[in-house]
Amino acid sequence: MILIADSGSTKVSWRVIHKDGTIQAIQTIGINPFFVPEEDILKTMEEGLKPAVKGNVERVFFYGAGVAGKDKVEILTRCFHKTFPGCHVEAHSDLLAAARCLCGSEKGIAAILGTGANTCFYDGQKIVDNVPACGYILGDEGGGAVLGKKLVSDYLKRMLPEDLSEAFEKRYKLGLLDIIEKVYRQPMPNRFLASFTLFLGDHQSHPYVQEFLGKAFDEFFLRNIIHYDYKTYPVNIVGSVAFYFRNEVEASAARHGMRIGKIVRTPVEGLVTYHRNLFAEQK
Repeated sequence: MILIADSGSTKVSWRVIHKDGTIQAIQTIGINPFFVPEEDILKTMEEGLKPAVKGNVERVFFYGAGVAGKDKVEILTRCFHKTFPGCHVEAHSDLLAAARCLCGSEKGIAAILGTGANTCFYDGQKIVDNVPACGYILGDEGGGAVLGKKLVSDYLKRMLPEDLSEAFEKRYKLGLLDIIEKVYRQPMPNRFLASFTLFLGDHQSHPYVQEFLGKAFDEFFLRNIIHYDYKTYPVNIVGSVAFYFRNEVEASAARHGMRIGKIVRTPVEGLVTYHRNLFAEQK
C-alpha cells in the first residue's frame, strides 16, 4: 500500500493507494518541518493519520513545504518509521510535487502560486533550475502572503480607495496594533497575510484590485519566469492563487510574451497519477 502526502503549512492532503487500486482520501493539519517540532509532527501522524489508514503502509511519498535539507528529511523519516514501522520513506519539496503533478515525465516550467510562490525548470525527473523563492519577506512574488502583505500595507497607509477601505474595516475590524501583533509576534504570519486573498477575490472586478493583481503577477513573471526558457515551454502552475485569479495570471503572462499551460488548484491528484504510472512502468 502506498501513502502519498501533499503538505502545506495549513493542511495535509493524504491519498492511500490500496493494492486493489482504490483510493482513500485523508486530511490532517499541516506538517511543515521548518516550523513544526518533531514531537508535534509525530502526534499528528499517530493521532490524525494512523487511525484513518486502513491497511499496512509499505511506501510513503511525502511532498511538502519546509522539506529543505537533510535534517528535515530525517525528521520526517523518523516520524513515519515510528508511525508505520518498516515502511520506505521518500520526502521531497512541494516544488517537486508541483513539477511531477504538472509535467509528469516531460520537461517543462512548473510553478507554485498559493500561500507562497516558487518556480523551477524540470527535466522530466528532477528539478534542474530554480530561481530562489526567498519567502514572503524577500520574494514569493504573486503568492498569497505577499498579496496580503501589500493589501494590508495599502490599507494602513491609506492607499486603498475609500469604498474598499470601508469594506475592509467592516469585514475585519482590525486596528494597527492587532495587525502588528499578528504579523510580528504571533506564529505563521504568512498564513494570516494570505487569508486576505479572499477579500481580493470578493472584490476582483474593482479597478484597484485589477491593477493590484496585474502588478503582483507582473512581478512574478518578470522576477522569476523570465529566467527560464519560456519561449519554448509554457508555464504550468499549481496553487489556489493561480486557480482563482486565472484570468489575471494569463493576462499578465501574455503581456510578457509567455504562455500558460496547466493551472490546477492542488497537486495531490496529479501525484497519484504520476506514481501510479511510475509503478506501472516498473512492473
